Amino acid sequence: MKNLDISQILKDGKSYEGKTVTVAGWVRTARNSKSMAFLAINDGTSLKHLQVVIDKSKFDDETLAPVMKNGVAITADGVVVKAMKEGEYELNAESVSLLGDCPADYPLQKKYHTMEFLRTIPQLRVRTNTFNAMLRVRSKLSFAIHRFFQEREFCYIHTPIITGSDCEGAGEIFRVTTNGYADAKTAKDEAEYIANDFFKRKAGLTVSGQLEGEVAAMAMGKIYTFGPTFRAENSNTPRHAAEFWQVEPEVAFAKLDDIIGIATDMIKYIIKAVLDECDEELAFFEKAFEEGLREKLQHVVDSDFVVLDYGEAIKILENSGVKFQYPVAWGLDLQSEHERYITEKVFNKPVFVTNYPKKIKSFYMKQNDDGLTVAATDLLVPGVGEIIGCSEREADYDKLKSAMEERGMNLADYEGYLDLRKYGSVPHSGFGLGLERILMYVTGIGNIRDVQLYARTAGDLM
Repeated sequence: MKNLDISQILKDGKSYEGKTVTVAGWVRTARNSKSMAFLAINDGTSLKHLQVVIDKSKFDDETLAPVMKNGVAITADGVVVKAMKEGEYELNAESVSLLGDCPADYPLQKKYHTMEFLRTIPQLRVRTNTFNAMLRVRSKLSFAIHRFFQEREFCYIHTPIITGSDCEGAGEIFRVTTNGYADAKTAKDEAEYIANDFFKRKAGLTVSGQLEGEVAAMAMGKIYTFGPTFRAENSNTPRHAAEFWQVEPEVAFAKLDDIIGIATDMIKYIIKAVLDECDEELAFFEKAFEEGLREKLQHVVDSDFVVLDYGEAIKILENSGVKFQYPVAWGLDLQSEHERYITEKVFNKPVFVTNYPKKIKSFYMKQNDDGLTVAATDLLVPGVGEIIGCSEREADYDKLKSAMEERGMNLADYEGYLDLRKYGSVPHSGFGLGLERILMYVTGIGNIRDVQLYARTAGDLM
């Protein structure tokens, strides 16, 4: 059985008009009238469904009854013909067969279900229009990210998922061990427990591929990583997940201004790719989730991004006259409400906030000459807030070592990382972009749990 993708009929129906083809898919809706029946089927290759028109006089009830149910999988042979709606095509069925039955308790009977309900059935929610469109955009977005870096001769590097270091130094790591509960009870102390473990030292799932990415950049010049990262952070917010995908370029001989330029070009490139390649999906999201979505995205592509010093951002917030939920003062991190005020109320465009206080940023960021700030920047966008974390990396051995000691970090865990500053150290910079964050932005979907096939959050491992 050779099936024709439904997307081919919907995109190029004129080429198939009058031809007999075979299609297969799942029934989304089934309608019955006295002499005719209509099935809307989808095989996953398009957001739109193909209408299969059935002349009931040509079929017996024994054949039709099994296929006239939501959720069943069917195959149909028939002739492609013009539909009533101008420019569209449908299939006049000559035969219809059941591939997979579906009982009456199929959860997706209604046209609309809440996102909360759909999270309880991740194995089936992918059959809805929302998740069909989201996964299609996610695929296009991911490919655009690869294309951007490949066109600029970045080398794609696969960094380890199991690691012995904590890139962010925050301790929010999922531990990896082969030791069981009984091993913990029999070990005389932690040292013996760890010595009996698989790696003979503490290991965890990576929170970032950055440190290993820097190693590669010190030989390859321009690299990027793109893969899953993990944070054991018990944050029950719409923006946080325990597992997410992240793209992280590292560029040798690049200072902060250079990496800001690369980040700007990448954001514009991948958003334009979605605008150019996902028109049907964006139309759906604009209707279902965010009015004016395409206009918002086009505005980002067309805008010159603002570069704003952290100190100036604090002054703007302090002089705004707005009573924020969280306090504003030099030395405090910006919260989402502050970030959105700056991007939405003040500039109405993306903003790079630079030169944050070093006490609120990671140990690896280059220390500025003032001794108070680091060469770091966050890209803030209207509607979301922070979407990229970026910095020039500290290239001075003594300064990096001092920053790590101040944070009480175990230097032995970072010996190789420190070595990069001993053997031919150069200025270098990089950033991290969470795929789910940018996916939320380009689709208008408001919760990170709804832009993943399976969400991984605290207490949820469905």
